[in-house]
Amino acid sequence: MLTYPHINPIAVSIGPIFGVGPLRVHWYGIMYLIGFVGAWWLARYRARRPGSTWVPLEIDDLIFYCAIGVIVGGRLGWCLFYGHDVIAESWMNVFHIWDGGMSFHGGMTGVLLAGVVFARVKHKRIADVLDFVAPLPGIGLFFGRLGNFINGELWGKPTSLPWGFGVPDAQGVLISRHPSQLYEATLEGLVLFLILLWFTSRPRPRLAPTGLFLLLYGCGRFVVEWVRLPDANIGYLVGSDWLTMGMLLTTPMIFIGAGIMLYAYRRNLPTGNLVPVKA
Repeated sequence: MLTYPHINPIAVSIGPIFGVGPLRVHWYGIMYLIGFVGAWWLARYRARRPGSTWVPLEIDDLIFYCAIGVIVGGRLGWCLFYGHDVIAESWMNVFHIWDGGMSFHGGMTGVLLAGVVFARVKHKRIADVLDFVAPLPGIGLFFGRLGNFINGELWGKPTSLPWGFGVPDAQGVLISRHPSQLYEATLEGLVLFLILLWFTSRPRPRLAPTGLFLLLYGCGRFVVEWVRLPDANIGYLVGSDWLTMGMLLTTPMIFIGAGIMLYAYRRNLPTGNLVPVKA
């Protein structure tokens, strides 16, 4: 059993200054910032590739739109699906993002809407915008799950495996648990990112990257849900150990992603993110 390092969730505390503060910078927020900066850098790099139909300056607006979508959608999604008791304490807790509590499915919906608005404003096809964005979330998902680990949240079920972490229960007894945050960081973050980075390194049919993203994330999340504990205020949706909210929200993604990929390869329309190569 490994010892959990108990990292202080507050990275920096400054002040109070002139009676205001203290100003606290949380690791969770830093992880999100790293994710946004990483996505911006990668998107800019890919926009500069030969044959790209994207202008690097468009990326600044794209990341801004997506950042708003992730933060607003992610927080509202968490409040809707998971945070009923927290919000019941005080409606002001909606704004306490630094305490954790962001829903991927809400964030994905926010990014989808942001992508639609961006496409309309920039006169691009919605499908091309979504395909261009598809490799980018993996960076933020990886660092976001590391933020969950630092916050000591989203632990898994008890395990006898040697990489389980000792987590105290309500009585203070250490129980070896699956580090499900690190599983998710690996599957939903690193593995998802690397596969989509490779997949989008060459022209693919329009909507194929979007479909692959949904399929891979859905499968990765569904697998981890088998060992991840459900939120205490929700529990299992069926019986005492079956069907979590994560499974319920993720299952449609798997089928939708597979359906989109099948549709993309049957239509086999060229991507609009690269200039067509003349024969």
